[in-house]
Amino acid sequence: MAFFKKYNGTTNARLLRVERTIWVLIYGGLLSIVLGLFIDQQEAQDASLFYQLGCLAVVVGVVLIYVRSRLREED
Repeated sequence: MAFFKKYNGTTNARLLRVERTIWVLIYGGLLSIVLGLFIDQQEAQDASLFYQLGCLAVVVGVVLIYVRSRLREED
């Protein structure tokens, strides 16, 4: 008995696109927040834009995780 269940993924193209979009948004948003931290140390004016866009991307990614959990794969 394995500790983790094996996930083979989905064959539905729409669900696969949603899954990829989720992780791009989350990781891209976190990267944007980190870039905002570095820009803020240089006292640039664009740091708040990076913070806002990064947080927005992470929130949209988390909401899409919830949406994806409610979608069913059609057989």
